[in-house]
Amino acid sequence: MSSAPVDAELRALSPANDPAFDNVWDELVWRGLVHVSTDEDALRTLLGGPPIVYYCGFDPTAPSLHLGNLVQLLTMRRLQLAGHRPLGLVGGSTGLIGDPRPSAERTLNTRETVEEWVGRLRTQVETYLSFDGDNAARIVNNLDWTAPLSAIDFLRDIGKHYRVGTMLKKDAVAARLNSDAGISYTEFSYQILQGMDYLELYRAHGCVLQTGGSDQWGNLTSGTDLIHRVEGVSVHAIGTPLITNSDGTKFGKSEGNAIWLDAEMCSPYRMYQFWLNTDDADVIERLKVFTFLGRAEIERYEHLVQDEPFRRAAQKRLAHEVTALVHGPGAASAVIAASEALFGRGDLGSIDPETLASALHELPHARLARGTTVVHALVETGLVQSLSDARRAIAQGGVTLDGHRVEGDDAAVTGALPGGVSVLRRGKKTLAGIFVED
Repeated sequence: MSSAPVDAELRALSPANDPAFDNVWDELVWRGLVHVSTDEDALRTLLGGPPIVYYCGFDPTAPSLHLGNLVQLLTMRRLQLAGHRPLGLVGGSTGLIGDPRPSAERTLNTRETVEEWVGRLRTQVETYLSFDGDNAARIVNNLDWTAPLSAIDFLRDIGKHYRVGTMLKKDAVAARLNSDAGISYTEFSYQILQGMDYLELYRAHGCVLQTGGSDQWGNLTSGTDLIHRVEGVSVHAIGTPLITNSDGTKFGKSEGNAIWLDAEMCSPYRMYQFWLNTDDADVIERLKVFTFLGRAEIERYEHLVQDEPFRRAAQKRLAHEVTALVHGPGAASAVIAASEALFGRGDLGSIDPETLASALHELPHARLARGTTVVHALVETGLVQSLSDARRAIAQGGVTLDGHRVEGDDAAVTGALPGGVSVLRRGKKTLAGIFVED
């Protein structure tokens, strides 16, 4: 597995909060990161005072985190940069259960699978936090305090504080109760487990704030309510908004595929292109949520979007910032160079083989024998519909192979680029990749 960038690379990006804000709460609000919360005035006072301990949980229901999780990771980092102390929780026990989805029951993964995914997610969470200094981060696993607990102790010590009527009103539970699938007792109990996590972290570490997506609000308040009942104190929660596109579609989905943070599941090139294709109506909000650029700089990009949208300056900056943050500055530079070269503004031969191959996998592509004519390659890659269309395109001078214009029908693919590949282009922007086989 390709891990996320090492901590040294993250530090090289020098993420910092905007000094224009005296209180990190105000910056979170300006960035649109507070959709729902407990007492706002109390939270502003809390976050503007001495360091507190806060946490966010990540369940291993997949082998990688995705862009929705990145919202939480960067929120955690912003709070840490303000001097507060983060706990990154990886759910070794809750991952065995899975939080209720609105539509249907989750398929339970094996213990071995969940254990493997815990390790993967832990590596990713660690990347975005600092483990140095007075407010060094800590990683915790809720399996450590859940596994030793007997069913009787769980029911007596934790379950007695929950009222079924209240649990039934939680959004995710209510949605499932009204569906054909219903809900199992297993998933119904998830909110109790998450509430217990908050109680344990409050007792062990003095944790007084949990962050999470607003769709998890019922689970977040499960913990605040439990602590209030058991310990008689008030703790807090912040629910960040679910990120959607301006047209209302779900953010982070591309033809049914999530944008994962693991490079093997989503290449740096694909991630860069995802951000580069951000709509003008969305790009400023994305800069606020997913980058550490300050308000003054983001407002400058807002003017550029309005005055010179054709330059796509905001999208280019967004794509570079997030790709560098997730995969490292070196990977970001490599994919930018590849993007430029693929569209005729750089040397294709200078791109490293791995980056070039990952870029070509995101384009229409085919595996062809060395010596296949460009005429046939145009058809096989789908750049034209027929051999006659291919010959016509070549005759009109609109076809290039590996950056060089194709002059005749007898031209053949050779895999001359790094890694034994070729790039076929018709016109200015229609590209295809060819993986040449002997």
